Amino acid sequence: MSTETLEFQAEARQLLQLMVHSIYSNKDIFLRELISNASDALDKLRLAALTDDALTADDLHIAIEADKDARTITVRDNGIGMSRDEVVALIGTIAKSGTAELLRKLKETKDSSAGELIGQFGVGFYSTFMVGDKVTLVTRKAGEDTGTRWESAGEGTFTIEEVADAAPGTAVTVHLRPADEEDALYDYTDEWKIKGIVKRYSDFISFPIRLVKTDGDPEVLNSMKALWARPRSEVKDEEYHEFYRHISHDWTDPLEIIQMRAEGTFEYEALLFLPARAPHDLFQRDGRRGIQLYVKRVFIMDDSQELMPDYLRFVKGVVDAADLSLNISREILQQDRQIQLIRKRLAKKVLSTIKDLQTKEPEKYATLWREFGRAIKEGLLNPAEDQKAILDVSSFATTHGAEPTTLADYVSRMKEGQEEIYFMTGESRAQVENSPHMEAFQAQGYEVLLLTDPVDEIWVEAVPDYDGKKLQSIARGNVDLPADEKPSEEKTGEFAPLLTWLGETLDEVKEVRLTGRLSTSPALLVSDGDDMTPTLEKMYKAMGQDVPAVKRVLELNPAHPLVVALRDAHERDAADASLPETAELLYGTALLAEGGDLADPARFAKLLADRLARTV
Repeated sequence: MSTETLEFQAEARQLLQLMVHSIYSNKDIFLRELISNASDALDKLRLAALTDDALTADDLHIAIEADKDARTITVRDNGIGMSRDEVVALIGTIAKSGTAELLRKLKETKDSSAGELIGQFGVGFYSTFMVGDKVTLVTRKAGEDTGTRWESAGEGTFTIEEVADAAPGTAVTVHLRPADEEDALYDYTDEWKIKGIVKRYSDFISFPIRLVKTDGDPEVLNSMKALWARPRSEVKDEEYHEFYRHISHDWTDPLEIIQMRAEGTFEYEALLFLPARAPHDLFQRDGRRGIQLYVKRVFIMDDSQELMPDYLRFVKGVVDAADLSLNISREILQQDRQIQLIRKRLAKKVLSTIKDLQTKEPEKYATLWREFGRAIKEGLLNPAEDQKAILDVSSFATTHGAEPTTLADYVSRMKEGQEEIYFMTGESRAQVENSPHMEAFQAQGYEVLLLTDPVDEIWVEAVPDYDGKKLQSIARGNVDLPADEKPSEEKTGEFAPLLTWLGETLDEVKEVRLTGRLSTSPALLVSDGDDMTPTLEKMYKAMGQDVPAVKRVLELNPAHPLVVALRDAHERDAADASLPETAELLYGTALLAEGGDLADPARFAKLLADRLARTV
């Protein structure tokens, strides 16, 4: 058979070089990754055999064989196997998002935890080059007559050829580099070393992992016990943590473990984990979901989006149902009543667990909310979800102090007579706190929620109230506080000509009026109750959507010297050519004060410089 030599993808070559010249001490993960890949292949064959009578799934297992003399270690499975094209696509290239981030982190990290990054980014096969100077893969896809041999020394190219006598499944042989103290490379041909790695990383694999002895009598190394089927009291935290690492490809321990068992007319078991840190693809549209579906211990599918609401997509774990069809498809999952019931119960359990953390373990809750709060708040956009339960576990920055607050705590602190929960959205806490809209609320001691996540702009429209208290933006509509000194009719009359003139001069505003809620700023911009906020308008434009420009209301502080001087100048000479420029500066400063973007920054800067030059 002819042998073809191909080049790795550019990022794959960089990754290979990092693996070959790696100085990381935790090289054991290469065997963990090969075993995990083999287990996945066995799961896929077992699933395929359920619907394809031509395939058999007998004696599914993983075999490990070490040759001390040849210094090789081989991991073999009799699973689904790969075709030639799949070998090239899966091993010769890296088509996964986040690879560039992985490369950056690998280059920066020099401690033992760096090797765990490999599993996180789903390129575990490449970890073989941390310990091997050559890797050979022989595979035959189930149902095909011929196999494929892939081989590489990790130097930028690989060879691939057809093999007529390949055994079903996949065998990966790592030709180990010489062991030496400087490289800190253990001898992975030693039985004790292989057993230790399997026990630590792969004891829960549901297929037997057999160590092939020199006498030909294989020894099973793993217990094959499904953790979710065992009582919590019989499982050590270390076992749960290792299982979590296997299904999540995360290298940290989970923040919380959730175990569920439903009995009766519809039975299922679930083992869920709340991670301690957000994955890199949490907000990517094609990001992985974390729930695996089993039926009676038989793997059905990974990445089961139907089992968990999208706003809880960070939850990892396993659901094992007793009464579903083994050949269930994603389309059937979307319509299955039992699946929808599981989904609701899992979401309810996760939210109740988060609530428990909030009240009993505030440090854990703070970590979870910091990492996943933005995603959880997405659930508020869907009225079908339990908005009240989501709001109960949510926290928000507030003017009450540096620590976030719950809505329940906010309501408990509301001033006598206050009927609304005040909030303001913006791009940062500093921007919101320094906004002119905050002046009256700060002066009168009213607490305001500071909402700075992009999702906040949208969910506040979908949630009308909390505990009977309406959510009210302080930057939209008329918000009258008890101590606000509303401009008198006499004062309004004094400024009427100026207000009319400004409304005609400034095309950007729909109305100009006086306000009593400003103490130090000359002006602010207010949106009408039904208008789109400027931040939301920016979000839509950033997504490439055309939105009509929204004109806002300009409110003036009649006690501010600048506004008074502008009124006097207009009374003296309404035709003064400098007045329109002053009006433009007044509007621009109000826009900048709330963090807005000027339509023509260069013109504004020129007007301001000219005006300053005349006053120096």
